[in-house]
Amino acid sequence: MTSSRSNKASRVLRALHRDLGFLLAGASIIYALSGILLNHMDGKDPAYRVTAGRAALPPSLSLQELTTEWQARAADLPALRRALPLDSTRLQLLFDGGSGIYDRASGRADYELHRRRPLVYWLNKLHYNQIRGWSPVADFFAGSLIFLAVSGLIIVRGKRGVLGSGKWYLLAGLLVPALYVLYSIFSAP
Repeated sequence: MTSSRSNKASRVLRALHRDLGFLLAGASIIYALSGILLNHMDGKDPAYRVTAGRAALPPSLSLQELTTEWQARAADLPALRRALPLDSTRLQLLFDGGSGIYDRASGRADYELHRRRPLVYWLNKLHYNQIRGWSPVADFFAGSLIFLAVSGLIIVRGKRGVLGSGKWYLLAGLLVPALYVLYSIFSAP
């Protein structure tokens, strides 16, 4: 009788593991892709495409002269929303989705425009849990990953299971992040 219950529990556990695994496969791929993008930001947000530009303007322009000169070249330059004094030699340029600096001494204006990459932007918002109402879904996903990990340990039995060779993989999976954290703690300046 105990063996019958054990077999039934094992079948139910395998079915839940299988079905939940299929259900979460798409979300896992999305989280993994956005995680890869976030891991390789190199100081830049992957959700935005940055375009750098430069304009050669007459030197020594006042705030008003700069605005007038910029508007005269509107066909070749981004729309200037506002210019502000930064210090005695530079003016801050503000655009929709960008900013720049006008150097009064040289007349050079360097600027950057940031355009959203819609798919990457929304994937990252999901990853960071920044969409209203997403928390219950993210919590379900996280809890399900814990269930999949634990049930995966229980499902496989015998010499390949957690009591056999699987324990070494489990240990490695625990040690790699633990050793990295310890290294980070003790090597920090």
